Amino acid sequence: MTVSDFYIGRYEVTVRQFKEFIDASGYRTDAEKEGWSYVWNGKEWEKRSGINWKYDAAGALRPSSDYNHPVIHVSWNDATEYCKWLSQKTGKQYRLPTEAEWEYAARGGSSGRGYKYAGSNAIDEVAWYSSNSGSKTHPVGQKKANELGLYDMSGNVWEWCQDWYGAYTANAQTNPKGPTGASSRVGRGGSWGNVARNCRTSDRYGGAPSVRSLSLGFRLAL
Repeated sequence: MTVSDFYIGRYEVTVRQFKEFIDASGYRTDAEKEGWSYVWNGKEWEKRSGINWKYDAAGALRPSSDYNHPVIHVSWNDATEYCKWLSQKTGKQYRLPTEAEWEYAARGGSSGRGYKYAGSNAIDEVAWYSSNSGSKTHPVGQKKANELGLYDMSGNVWEWCQDWYGAYTANAQTNPKGPTGASSRVGRGGSWGNVARNCRTSDRYGGAPSVRSLSLGFRLAL
């Protein structure tokens, strides 16, 4: 697999950054339009009315002091609209990373050392996951960065990618973009609620473009 040069965000998009988009555009997220998202009630996921990007994983309204946490309860559709807004605002072409770009970056690019997680074989060094997160998100950039200086690519929140979810091909490819159509979009990286194996740089998730939850966020590519 070969990827062309690209930029990728050092951090996951935060609540503060997403709020700027909402305030400027008046956009309504899928959770707001449909009136619900999933939260963690201490035992299991629960579908709860009135939950959207303003709320944390337990369904509590976030104080402004939490706005440096990664935004959650956002769908692939919402993340894509954020990219469009930021592109129009800046004149640059922001987008979600392709799955190939995401994995290349998570593995440390040409500086990669073959770690199981993004930046280490010791997951506690680099990730918020089920054993150390306290069942919640954490401010971006608190754990150790990977070889490219990228934070939280393992754990904290799953990150939407541009591609449709599908099987990998064994053929050599340049800038692969996944299947041309499917029912699910790709998420990568694992989250605060996942066990260690789900936070490996190789692990994958597939969800419908309108899916949102207590553990799904995104980061930008350019």
